[in-house]
Amino acid sequence: MSPVKRQAGITSWASTDGEFRRQVSSFRDWVRKDSEKFQPERDRYHLYVSYACPWAHRTLIVRKLKGLDDVIGVSVVHYYLGEDGWKFGTPDDVSGASPDTVNGAAYIRELYFKANANYSGRFTVPVLWDKKHQTIVNNESAEIIRMLNESFDDLIEDPERRKLDLYPEHLRKEIDEVNEWIYDTINNGVYKTGFATAQSVYEDHVKRLFESLGRVERILEKQFLTGNKLTEADIRLWTTILRFDPVYHGHFKCNLGQIAHDFPNILRWARQIYQIPGVKETVNMEHIKKHYYTSHTHINPNQIVPLSNGPDLDNPVIEAKGPIFHKHQ
Repeated sequence: MSPVKRQAGITSWASTDGEFRRQVSSFRDWVRKDSEKFQPERDRYHLYVSYACPWAHRTLIVRKLKGLDDVIGVSVVHYYLGEDGWKFGTPDDVSGASPDTVNGAAYIRELYFKANANYSGRFTVPVLWDKKHQTIVNNESAEIIRMLNESFDDLIEDPERRKLDLYPEHLRKEIDEVNEWIYDTINNGVYKTGFATAQSVYEDHVKRLFESLGRVERILEKQFLTGNKLTEADIRLWTTILRFDPVYHGHFKCNLGQIAHDFPNILRWARQIYQIPGVKETVNMEHIKKHYYTSHTHINPNQIVPLSNGPDLDNPVIEAKGPIFHKHQ
């Protein structure tokens, strides 16, 4: 397997079958009380994220819902992903971007080389950085959100946010099972569809994608993904659904349907999560749209950015039959 092409910071890993294959995250340490190296402390850890990236977006949402704003700092990169990877900016460059006030880096790649001078993988976000040991703790979003969910509880002042558990013990098996097929066919499925370099591969993935969206639609008729309360499974899916109509439907050719018109239960669920206090603050549609449409020049060479932001998620949650969930804790 070898990289087919590299343009605007995107390496499309494909073999002759035309398949896109995602790199496995490299830094997998864990912040926990019993860790010899990475114990939970206020203002010790820092998140590096992109508003555009659905994987990084997960961590912003959990950080907000758990009330960790004053415990873990955040730096947001520029939306454009160029040949040298994610770069830092300032609000003067683009609204919402921020400089790296912790390490003074110009690019995310510098953090990877600071953590490991021999690093040879991709320079992805999110990154959970330890200011004490000057290294990356973890760059796997699925693990970072679980750390944010449980490892810093003793430092959270708001008792309601402290008791919020997005990965409760009694639902873990079900959450893991839901996460597995949603990741494969939806979260990563939109990328396997959009980055496919063979017609048959594209058709296979887009069909699997919409079969899974139909499965989600049926589940959400009566509940959240794993019951009557919000869990990490919902958050992991939601960041993909938010981007679906404005980006993946057209840009990645996921055009067998739209959330706004073909999936009323998913739309109702998406609006409900968006309207949870704090979630809206983590959404930056300018970064989302401009990232995909200007960075992926092998797909969109003229870098034209569509006008639509997708369905209005501020609308009241009234579109579909079934219960309207108010409690998220």
